[in-house]
Amino acid sequence: MTQHLGRARTATSTAGPGPQQDRTGWWRNAVIYQVYPRSFADGNGDGMGDLAGVRSRLPHLAGLGVDAVWLSPFYASPQADGGYDVTDYRAVDGRFGDLSDAAALIEDAHGLGLRVIVDIVPNHSSDQHEWFQRALAEGPGTPARERYHFRPGKGEHGELPPNDWESVFGGPAWTRTKNPDGTPGEWYLHLFAPEQPDFDWQHPAVHDEFRTVLRFWLDMGVDGFRVDVAHGLIKAPGLPDTGSSGQLRLLGNQELPFFDQDGVHAVYRDWRRVFEEYPGERIGVAEAWAPNSQRTALYVREDELHQAFNFHYLQTGWDADALRAVVTESLDAMRPAAAPATWVLSNHDVVRHRTRLGGGLPRARAAALLMLALPGSAYLYQGEELGLPEVTDLPDEARQDPSFFRETGQDGLRDGCRVPLPWTSGGSSYGFGEGGSWLPQPEGWGELSVSAQTGDPDSTLELYRRALRLRRENDDLGAGESVEWLPAPDGVLAFRRGGFVCTVNTGDEPVELPARPGQLLLASGTFDDGSLLLPPDTTVWWTTGPAA
Repeated sequence: MTQHLGRARTATSTAGPGPQQDRTGWWRNAVIYQVYPRSFADGNGDGMGDLAGVRSRLPHLAGLGVDAVWLSPFYASPQADGGYDVTDYRAVDGRFGDLSDAAALIEDAHGLGLRVIVDIVPNHSSDQHEWFQRALAEGPGTPARERYHFRPGKGEHGELPPNDWESVFGGPAWTRTKNPDGTPGEWYLHLFAPEQPDFDWQHPAVHDEFRTVLRFWLDMGVDGFRVDVAHGLIKAPGLPDTGSSGQLRLLGNQELPFFDQDGVHAVYRDWRRVFEEYPGERIGVAEAWAPNSQRTALYVREDELHQAFNFHYLQTGWDADALRAVVTESLDAMRPAAAPATWVLSNHDVVRHRTRLGGGLPRARAAALLMLALPGSAYLYQGEELGLPEVTDLPDEARQDPSFFRETGQDGLRDGCRVPLPWTSGGSSYGFGEGGSWLPQPEGWGELSVSAQTGDPDSTLELYRRALRLRRENDDLGAGESVEWLPAPDGVLAFRRGGFVCTVNTGDEPVELPARPGQLLLASGTFDDGSLLLPPDTTVWWTTGPAA
């Protein structure tokens, strides 16, 4: 149906030879752009983004200079958690289109030189999934219940949850069922919303099902999968208590009996064999919240997945010492696995980095240039190239994040990073679509739109375009395994990669560099090329070779 690509340039490494001499995989230096479909572009005017809308805006991504697009879930779903509650993994939800729209999107993306990565959600299904509905109907002790985690409750009448596990969204991770005769029944496990029951990956039918799902989308032409909750599939035997209290945080570094169990790696070794049945270097990317970078690196061993999100970097504040430490730790952890490090500042689950890091737009721009200078692969979240801030004043009645509605849950701010994008300076939804937008857009959103920023040399959009062009053209950027840290004043990061140098001032005051690093390539903000004074919240790229 679609042809596969050979467009990515050969990756280079700053660390010399090591395991796997041939490091030409396209993912090693790729810049991958996350699309949250319901908030990207609306093609049919119903107020919600869809695949036709994404397809119409693919030229923006090609012009931006990214290598691949990653699509958050668009599968058939009741949308209890933004599509991460799936009823049919082989169907497109009617809100987003149909399978022909998916096929056309993949074909158009490939025609523009973009690869396509889709989400896969293997930890849990929707409670409306055929398997779960059958399990409820057939009752305790039946084979249908073995594909999920059903357990009798504790207490005299089974009125207490089977253990003390908590949902990431707040409250117990267990919900009690009713038996077919209406009496109180067993409990089922859901690490997220009650509408998202966890699969039991000890059951062979679950393995078989997801192998067929992978092949279905690989046959459609996708280039890879982002694996949702990749660390959560296997639970510790006996489902032991955690012994802890307080709200579980997805971003935490706790060692837990339901996350990052060693058994998950057998699943991904099996999946890797499926990927290798297909031409064109199809990949798997782990959303794996592990206690440390060394545990994260286990997901990207040579016979498992290809990348893992670097959440330790995302969680690091705007501090030179902390950033240097997490970059060093990340590169050191990935090197034995011969896997590329990944870098990300924002996604659909966290506060946008312009707001989260403090310091406003100048700091966000500086953070972006730092990230794009690091060795490996970078992930961009839709709208960060526009410098969008978090929307923090959404009215309660507009909220849709399930965690917002749980009394002991998180603050629901995931909605604030999902507000639909502005494409034009005016109109009822700033070019998002003809029928308004499913979350209200702030006044003044049009000033940050694609049309308003295009052609403005000082805009954040043009900064990203220049940075991605330089990254593609400069062989010292992109793939690699190490950086050479350079002496720098307090609050300043400075490192070399071949003939490329990056300097970053994370402080609040200008700092004089000890020497001119080279010829100016790009600065995140106002910078006097004749001076060695590096302004606060500013990143500057330099070259010691011919100008790019």
